[in-house]
Amino acid sequence: MTGEHTRVPAGELAQLTSACFAACDMAGQDAAYLADTLVDADLGGVHSHGVMRVLDYVEKLTTGGVDPRGAPSVVREFGGCVVVDGGNSMGQIGARFAMQRAIALAATHGIAAAAIRGSNHCGAVGYIARMALAEGMIGVATTNALPTMAPWGGAERILGINPLAFAIPAGRERPIEYDAAFSGSSHGKIRIHEQHGLPIPEGWALDRDGNPTTDASVAVDGLLAPIGMYKGTALAMVMGILSSMLSGASYGTELGDMEAGPRPGEDGHFVAAINVAAFEDPHVFAERMDGAIAELHACRVADGHERVYAPGEIEALRREEYGADGIPLNAVTLAELATVARGLGVSSADVPWLPNV
Repeated sequence: MTGEHTRVPAGELAQLTSACFAACDMAGQDAAYLADTLVDADLGGVHSHGVMRVLDYVEKLTTGGVDPRGAPSVVREFGGCVVVDGGNSMGQIGARFAMQRAIALAATHGIAAAAIRGSNHCGAVGYIARMALAEGMIGVATTNALPTMAPWGGAERILGINPLAFAIPAGRERPIEYDAAFSGSSHGKIRIHEQHGLPIPEGWALDRDGNPTTDASVAVDGLLAPIGMYKGTALAMVMGILSSMLSGASYGTELGDMEAGPRPGEDGHFVAAINVAAFEDPHVFAERMDGAIAELHACRVADGHERVYAPGEIEALRREEYGADGIPLNAVTLAELATVARGLGVSSADVPWLPNV
């Protein structure tokens, strides 16, 4: 991605973002957690799920019907299976609660899963999946999403991009981390291209009549295209079903639409924790994981590529770079942050990277 940007210290960005959410009447710990999920996405270079979401989240918390003090709770539990009601909180809050419960149950049952209802947009689900790594477990997370995608061969927004994330521990090597939706790209990434005045790659989106387009402005008002044609359609449906029909959350067009916006408290998610020790000696598992990753790294490199990366490795390297040198944010995102902060009465006097708007 080219274009002008400003390097912003991650800690300062998290502090300002947290203050904005706290000004929306979120509890301090929840505000800090929500801010950290967004800054973490920016640290990994996934700006579509980073602080560019602050304006949208503040609108949800102040006028959009989301409860800033929403408290998740367990409404059903059977062995290693849990249903959680998010209490109309931000999705990250309910998903964190659910994954914490799944991890605790997996310590006893080996595998545990939680289906969440009564929730809202939950950001990058990879952040939730990674929670399991600290306990030596494999984390899985998926969510439904507002319909922005046409099924293969269709020309209507009836599917969410419904991402899936895995986090798998290793030993000496970095964990395997996968977090991706089943569309050619996310709506947020297309917005980033539009902000920079750049075309989008082929295969990302369609216009409103279902014709392929590389014009970011047309794509924003058009349809996301499924990745892998009919395969992306099928996988998006499966993730949507897991995220909604096990808990009673809304599915597909029941969530709302791009014109009217989402219906608050209707989102659903699904998370799972797999206790490696219940299946295999964790040391043996870690050694085999290291071997698999080393084999990937040792693969002969094709023309036009510098090296072979393991899933999640590029984002991990970016976190190291951006953590040291600052997160590159474009002028549009910084201007929106400044407008939101000042509108909420959040002091920005000591934030030199925030523009005057």
